[in-house]
Amino acid sequence: MTLKGRDIVSVFDFSRDEIEYLFKKAEELNDIRRGRTLNIATGKLAAITFFEPSTRTRLSFTMAMKRLGGDILDFGEVERTSIAKGETLADTIRMIDGYGVDLIVLRHPSEGASKLAAEVAEAPVINAGDGSREHPTQALLDLYTIWREYSCIDGLNVGVMGDLKYGRTPSSLSYALSMFSNVKVYYIAPKPLQIREEVLSRVKGKIEYLKCEDLREVIDKLDVLYVTRIQRERLPHPEDYEKLKGLYTVTPSSLKGCKDNLIVMHPLPRVTELSHEVDEMKHARYFQQAVNGMVIRAALIKEILGL
Repeated sequence: MTLKGRDIVSVFDFSRDEIEYLFKKAEELNDIRRGRTLNIATGKLAAITFFEPSTRTRLSFTMAMKRLGGDILDFGEVERTSIAKGETLADTIRMIDGYGVDLIVLRHPSEGASKLAAEVAEAPVINAGDGSREHPTQALLDLYTIWREYSCIDGLNVGVMGDLKYGRTPSSLSYALSMFSNVKVYYIAPKPLQIREEVLSRVKGKIEYLKCEDLREVIDKLDVLYVTRIQRERLPHPEDYEKLKGLYTVTPSSLKGCKDNLIVMHPLPRVTELSHEVDEMKHARYFQQAVNGMVIRAALIKEILGL
């Protein structure tokens, strides 16, 4: 099995076998998890090209490349580049690609940006999130976190809660879960933020799902509770955020009656939707989730570069 030279634009660019293969490859990178640097990517260069603010995704890709022994070309802040002068994305990608980079990691506010970049660049392109539609490596690290906990994905009940309409992580996680067997997803959100029909149409017949508005109705059924924030920057009207923020906040009392082995996940950053009190509970996994992101992305980079 090889991922060498592949573009990763969507979760559907992976097969189930490839996802599970990457889990095993990530488990072989324990030295990275312990903070050590391998020297298997010496001379390799990844362009970290982010057109949106990011902390975890940007840092984890950067650290993954550096822990493999490679180097990065950091695009920097958009305001300081020729994008601010009106340069097109295609021209920017062609310019970066022309420097001879080995990999381009792209985050962009527009849907389809990563697909366009993959079409114009010779170097492999990894979608680090575009628009409100897809974030394939976030889904990969989410599944990896679940897999490390349960040693499987099949047969689990997953609750996805919060802004399911504008958040790209619920979409990609749904697509990734649809590759496994007997998974049930509970979409927990107020009606204005429920999961988009386009997402449901792509997973129909592959996963069982139920839409609901109250976590208390399903908390006892869940193996995983995946919490997301309200996507303030993507809401069409500022007043919508004021109406919706804080509608759903997970606290220790929210988890009353949950399974003993429930894990609570969050892609971060959090605002008001996840109480800091949950951090001290045995169910919290979101900080481990962030570390897992660096490791699984290192495994993906390693395979794409053929190291």
